[in-house]
Amino acid sequence: MVKIVIGGQIDREEIRAMAQAHSGGKCEIEAMSDLDAAGAVKAGSADYYLGACNTGGGGALAMAMALLGRSLCETLSMPGKILEEEEIRAAVRNGKKAFGFTAQHKDRIVPVLMDEITKNL
Repeated sequence: MVKIVIGGQIDREEIRAMAQAHSGGKCEIEAMSDLDAAGAVKAGSADYYLGACNTGGGGALAMAMALLGRSLCETLSMPGKILEEEEIRAAVRNGKKAFGFTAQHKDRIVPVLMDEITKNL
């Protein structure tokens, strides 16, 4: 079973519930602090990290970038800009493990991420 941890600074519990609703029962999803969430991915006890903040990269991904490195992290949206659906899906397919976005875009991003993460399970 895939484990997804929810960090970030905003709407952690809402994002957890949304990810769970779109997981098709194929994922274990837990909300935790940024440090614990990023650490879980680094240690291999979680597969993916999702986080939201007001900028999409700062509070959403700071700990993940520090612990995992930039190569495993992707900012999916920021104020005024959201990646296209295919770009979001490509980030998952290309091995990214931590995803940051603005809380305002969670309704567009979480369903796409969860579909891509779970489609081959």
